[in-house]
Amino acid sequence: MKTSQFLKVLACLCLLAAPGLAIAQTAPVPLPRPADRMPEGSAPTAAEAPATADAPAEPIVAPAPEIAPVDTAPDAVTAAEAIAQDPQPVTLTAQITEDSGPIAEGVVWRVFETRTDATGELALAAKSDEATANIELPPGQYVVHVAYGRAQATDTLEVQEGANTKTMVIDAGAMRLNAAVSGDVSIPINLLRFDIFSSGAENERTLVAQNMSANDIVTLNAGTYHVVSYFGDVNAIVRADLRVEPGQLTDATLYHRAAQMSFKLVSEAGGEAIADVEWTVKTASGETIFTNIGAFPATVLAEGDYLVLAKQGETVFSREFEVTPGAGSEVEVLTTVY
Repeated sequence: MKTSQFLKVLACLCLLAAPGLAIAQTAPVPLPRPADRMPEGSAPTAAEAPATADAPAEPIVAPAPEIAPVDTAPDAVTAAEAIAQDPQPVTLTAQITEDSGPIAEGVVWRVFETRTDATGELALAAKSDEATANIELPPGQYVVHVAYGRAQATDTLEVQEGANTKTMVIDAGAMRLNAAVSGDVSIPINLLRFDIFSSGAENERTLVAQNMSANDIVTLNAGTYHVVSYFGDVNAIVRADLRVEPGQLTDATLYHRAAQMSFKLVSEAGGEAIADVEWTVKTASGETIFTNIGAFPATVLAEGDYLVLAKQGETVFSREFEVTPGAGSEVEVLTTVY
């Protein structure tokens, strides 16, 4: 090696050994910390401090963002509740008695929830006019009402998952009413009507059927009923207590002690009726029970004594008469007195 080259190498070795000289090193640049990761004014930890010549900095890796865990398992409670609310098939049938077959027609079904609605009544869940009702209801408790004519029954129903069936026994019978005048004198149907009440004391009875026509058949729950027969519109009234048996027809005829009466004002016996007459009929006690205007008024009166007044203009003519049970008669009021 030449002298000049040796001197250059020696100089370089001296520079490396000279104290107090720092040799620059390239350190990894720390990643900036997100603003929401470090509270303002807080001091960095040793791991977060910038690198120095004495302690080379380790690379800072940004933490992965937090991700909320996702529960991929189905919500078992919610699913069960959803299944529990699915409507289930319900079949309803009715029988008149325990031993009879299903009623084929004329049945009305109403199914109520056990909760009340805004009016305070049980909320209606379903209704059917079919004798065999096929409906769908969510599982739960219900109240079932079935009506057959004026017979009815009520019972509870529990709907469960799957097919549900219920048969209700109405325990019903029927009643047919007619009336006649004592002595088996027939009465025109248009002059008859009937009311049916529950049994018991008069102030405790409830109206079951009203204005029934003669020979109408009404279906009722088995039991005793109070029946009222009206012949005409005045005072011919008959009452009776009748029993209805399950699965049987109670056929009853009530007898009136009354008659149909007609009136006319004449100037002589058997004469022509005078028109435009005001009529008033009073009982023996003085109670007015019938009024009319015309030449030939007619009404039905119960057996007893009466007074009839016939007013023509300012003149009033009168006559006492008696009603006896029978086919009825005509009462003439004379304008002259003999």
